[in-house]
Amino acid sequence: MASPYASPYALSFLLLLLSVPAVFFLAPRLLLPKTLPAIPDADETEDLALFRRAVLLSAAPAPPAPATSGSLFGRRAHQAQPPKVAFLFLTNSDLVFAPLWEKFFAGHHGLLNLYVHADPSAVLSIPPTPSFRGRIIRGNKATARASATLISAARRLLATALLDDPANHFFALLSQSCVPLHPFPTLYRALVTDNNAGTGRHRHRSFIEILDSEDTLPARYVARGDDAMLPEVPFDRFRVGSQFFVLAKRHAVMVVRDRRLWNKFKAPCLVKSRDSCYPEEHYFPTLLDMQDPDGCTKYTLTRVNWTDAVGGHPHTYQPEEVSGDLIRDLRKSNGTYSHMFARKFAPQALGPLMEIADSVILRG
Repeated sequence: MASPYASPYALSFLLLLLSVPAVFFLAPRLLLPKTLPAIPDADETEDLALFRRAVLLSAAPAPPAPATSGSLFGRRAHQAQPPKVAFLFLTNSDLVFAPLWEKFFAGHHGLLNLYVHADPSAVLSIPPTPSFRGRIIRGNKATARASATLISAARRLLATALLDDPANHFFALLSQSCVPLHPFPTLYRALVTDNNAGTGRHRHRSFIEILDSEDTLPARYVARGDDAMLPEVPFDRFRVGSQFFVLAKRHAVMVVRDRRLWNKFKAPCLVKSRDSCYPEEHYFPTLLDMQDPDGCTKYTLTRVNWTDAVGGHPHTYQPEEVSGDLIRDLRKSNGTYSHMFARKFAPQALGPLMEIADSVILRG
């Protein structure tokens, strides 16, 4: 008599019974997550403590004590100093263009401060230039595309600059691939002399791109889910813009103080929306347009060429493209002021840029 276990149907039934527990055990390990990674709670808690200190100290009168010594980013005394520009570099690789920036900063250190946020996973080699040496801020945390970590890094830079020197009145966020297009005095005059004269308040404006009619806006709005941004951010208030900007001090404080919109934008995007997830291009223009639209120019001072973008990255200028004509063309702007910075340049472009630094870039 044949064994019942010899039946192919019986064997299939046994295999099915054995596979059910295996499916329940392995499924969570095999199935892809529905959302991209979120910001770790520990990072969020540490950042919030930093932001609270920055907001409180920005609202308090500066003490009349001598400048703080010892701590690199300690609170400095404000002794009727002229307004300064805080240059905030966000990088995940070597600061190859530091020698060019050093020439840009030369002779103007009393009017600027420098802060670098470097991804801790990057093997970073800072060129031995005086301005960049020792300027990496404490508490840097990992950053990644398609996540709100780039927003956190920018807010961390803003908070650090607010805490460090009360004379910081303008905050220029730049990447490691940005280069200057004008000498420092040209930038400084544009920032200091610009104000909301039309409103009667005479407050300096922020230079940040704010767009409300891009074709990709609907897909970007639902990147976290169809109704994920409601009720705080209805679709008609959602904006897009460049992640690089120059903020006036009151807007820097506004960004660091914000919790309401941050709770929406820090939520991780859906995996299926990865190609539409650029939180750093949405959070800043949306927040500032909702809270102080008249205080923003709605255009950026950083020129970017998107004509042949690849994988979300703009055109990268190669050494053979660098020339005086290129610099003069990149300066052209539809705004009141010409572009002051440009990206994205390949590291190998440093040599040609240095060759025309004195004759073109730093001659205005």
